[in-house]
Amino acid sequence: METKNIGLRGIEVADTKISNIDGEKGKLIYRGFDILDLTKNSTFEETAYLLLYDNLPTKPQLDEFSTKLIEAREIPKQMQRNMANWRKDADPMDMLQAFIAALAGYYDEEFSNKEASIDRAINLIAKVPTIVASWQRIRSGLEVVDPDPTLSHAANFLYMMSGEKPDPEVEKIFDICLILHADHTFNASTFTARQVASTRAHMYSATSAAIGALSGELHGGANTEVMKMLLEIKEVSKAEAWVKESMKKGDRIMGMGHAVYRTYDPRAQVLKKLSRKLAEKTKEPWFAITEKVENVTITEMKSQKDRDIYPNVDLYSASLYYMLKIPVDLNTPIFAISRVVGWASHIIEEKFAEAAPKPALYRPKATYVGKYCGPEGCEYKTLDLRK
Repeated sequence: METKNIGLRGIEVADTKISNIDGEKGKLIYRGFDILDLTKNSTFEETAYLLLYDNLPTKPQLDEFSTKLIEAREIPKQMQRNMANWRKDADPMDMLQAFIAALAGYYDEEFSNKEASIDRAINLIAKVPTIVASWQRIRSGLEVVDPDPTLSHAANFLYMMSGEKPDPEVEKIFDICLILHADHTFNASTFTARQVASTRAHMYSATSAAIGALSGELHGGANTEVMKMLLEIKEVSKAEAWVKESMKKGDRIMGMGHAVYRTYDPRAQVLKKLSRKLAEKTKEPWFAITEKVENVTITEMKSQKDRDIYPNVDLYSASLYYMLKIPVDLNTPIFAISRVVGWASHIIEEKFAEAAPKPALYRPKATYVGKYCGPEGCEYKTLDLRK
């Protein structure tokens, strides 16, 4: 068996027009646009429009799209009351997965045409931040903060979560974070969303499944593990010894290495700059510790295994979110706040076959390596004859 096929690594399962990764050059493209250009010039709302519609919007189109997002931000009050019945220490990703699926009980799923599906996507994109922020307030014993229609998508989430409107610099930093996380081709959660959508399940089901995939520590949960690592290290002076000891034990350094990129993850480039900028503002040590972890890991991997390794998107997003006063266990739900745009775009593409046609249902083949008793199968013995 060729190990390169394990986990579908390197196997092309469908065409897409949504995004592309050049792992050798370290480039990420959304609908033809370099992610680095988008983070310099675009906003999350404009990027979301691009991913959904395959074009950058005109001013009137962007205004209309932003208005639709704002109008769809509120979630049913019954949903918030139901949140109050949950254990306060419940995993936020479990909460998010459950309440995304529950949206199907409040809103019709009109999946008969592309335009109706885009409307459903807008409804979903607008509500995910409100669900996450509502949970944070409720579990903290605080009053829920209603959405503010005067604020951007990024600023409104930070406001609903904390009760305070962010300053323009913080708003811009968080907006760029959302752009960076919006899509990343056929990663585990996006493939999950497309696989579920291929059965003709509705958008809420496909998105809920994607959230389940994102919750794992090898996918979206990695940034939470990075922050746990930084909190354990505590000081820059302890980082080198901590990394060396961890590598000696064979432990993986979270936030380092990527399944696709063979050079610096372009998202990590941007996040590193943002983390440094925010550290200068807050005077906190987390960027410096992270940078030390990066440098020591690169050096040790090269000297011990003659292997080049680079940061991925999770390494610097962890310190960045922590300095934004976001609870560590909300790192992955915030990933979902952004990635829901990509999931919705892929679900729509899967449904309406915008790229090259493919079979209607994903059905990969497995190699059986279990018990073999001969061509006729194993002999069944009754219970009294088994030893």
